[in-house]
Amino acid sequence: RHLTNIVDKEVEPAYYTRASKNFNDRVIPHMNKFLLRKRMFLASVSTGHTSYILAEVESSRGGEYKWGHYMLTIADCRRRIQLEFFLGTVRARRESLRKLDLLLKVLGTFRNALISEAQAITEYERAGKRKKLKTKPAKQVPSVKPGA
Repeated sequence: RHLTNIVDKEVEPAYYTRASKNFNDRVIPHMNKFLLRKRMFLASVSTGHTSYILAEVESSRGGEYKWGHYMLTIADCRRRIQLEFFLGTVRARRESLRKLDLLLKVLGTFRNALISEAQAITEYERAGKRKKLKTKPAKQVPSVKPGA
């Protein structure tokens, strides 16, 4: 599971809901719709670990509502970090997108370094096992002294 998988399925935004007939059948905006709300557990179920990532992007209703909830939460068993990506101003949108791009760049670099180290450890362990097999000492038979 890679970080890019959190946006694999975008939720179709439902910008408006019907009001009751008592309200002249007007269409009113629904304030709590999320364009994306996806949580994925970071460890397999068999581990019992509860670490997860949660991505939440509230719909702006076509740009009409700029004060929405845009949050990325990363949690392990004991700690939780929440990163907010505010979009309310031009500068905030620019900074939020820059922050996300930097996070993705660092995570990609971190992933490549982790893969490299995992391969190095695996190769070292394999070489150590081969070396142990080649240098395994033969069983020594106790020598018997003549005349004993």
